[in-house]
Amino acid sequence: MYENLKNQSKLKNKIYYWSPFLTNVATIKAVLNSAFAINKYLKSNEVSVLNAVGEFEFAKKIEKYQNLKFLNLLKYDLHKYLPARGFIKSRISYLIIFLMCFFSLKNIIKKNKPNYLVIHLITSLPIILNSIFKFETKIILRISGLPKMNFLRKFIWINLGKNLHMITTPTLSTKNYLIKNKIFPEEKVFVLRDPVISIKNVNKQKNENLDYRLINKDFILGIGRLTKQKNFEFLIENFKIISQNNKNLHLVILGDGEEKNKLLKIINKLDIADKVFLLGFQKNIYPYLKHTKCFILSSLWEDPGFVLIEAASSNSLIISSNCPNGPEELIENDNGGFVYLNNNSESFQKKFNEFLNDKNSYRKKIFIKKKVLDFTEYRHADRFSRIINEK
Repeated sequence: MYENLKNQSKLKNKIYYWSPFLTNVATIKAVLNSAFAINKYLKSNEVSVLNAVGEFEFAKKIEKYQNLKFLNLLKYDLHKYLPARGFIKSRISYLIIFLMCFFSLKNIIKKNKPNYLVIHLITSLPIILNSIFKFETKIILRISGLPKMNFLRKFIWINLGKNLHMITTPTLSTKNYLIKNKIFPEEKVFVLRDPVISIKNVNKQKNENLDYRLINKDFILGIGRLTKQKNFEFLIENFKIISQNNKNLHLVILGDGEEKNKLLKIINKLDIADKVFLLGFQKNIYPYLKHTKCFILSSLWEDPGFVLIEAASSNSLIISSNCPNGPEELIENDNGGFVYLNNNSESFQKKFNEFLNDKNSYRKKIFIKKKVLDFTEYRHADRFSRIINEK
């Protein structure tokens, strides 16, 4: 099987990744894991991540990415000085990155002549450069979520994006959205699932120790940044109702973020501080997924949610909102878990009660575990190899 994958990539390709960022969100993990997977399984290819303004310095210190090649566009680390919070400040930071990297990105592409440039964030720069300088490099645009089609983005993607080699999306929902809005022709858009998991690593990590405070406790679990998107306020308020009939049940939330103090106030106001644990960021989430009664994705939107895939790979039972964009593709009408109407308390309570009374949970676990195999590093490298050889 592994030999077959290697043989798919007959020619040695030089593949570069471009994804400058201000805050380290899940998208960055997707980019790094993609580069890692292709570097690991398609060994005939030369893979490099472009370090535009020093944003990938953190990744160089992570053991998993030690064999990845990072190419610095600037001689100094500008990233740590760029403001990331606030709409206006962040837009100024993106403009600085655009201007600072204009010629350095053009020069490195012209000089090194990579076969492929995979782009995700600040995509306007390589697209504009390509329209001006007519690179021999084939550009692959990765789009996630349901991006707002403001005038500038729509103009660049529709008009300057005609020369893009292909567009990849991690979900079918995003692909359909782009086609429906006539942004790109269907023949150019491919679904390429993000490489979220390694089955070998999951099986190893889930057997590590759990926080001592949770030993012998029944708990349900939420994981993610403490932001509006993750909708933990909704989860906490609904847990208050759940706990009235489930006295021994606890709620555990893993993650840090700007809403932490707000959530703590809500917990205290609802008088459930003895039942809710905000444990902050955890490097290894798998022991919690292994021991939880169920994992709950309360997000207002996702794509489809890395943690949803990590939960499924850990054999956790899942309750998820039907938020855009992606969770329903995995769960499919309650076949792989329980889906409630987004941000709807009545629907959530109904699905939670169904979960408590469910007698066939093993079928749901088996269904979704098969689905998440498409999100392994191996499958990602295999799919990537196939689509570039077909195109």
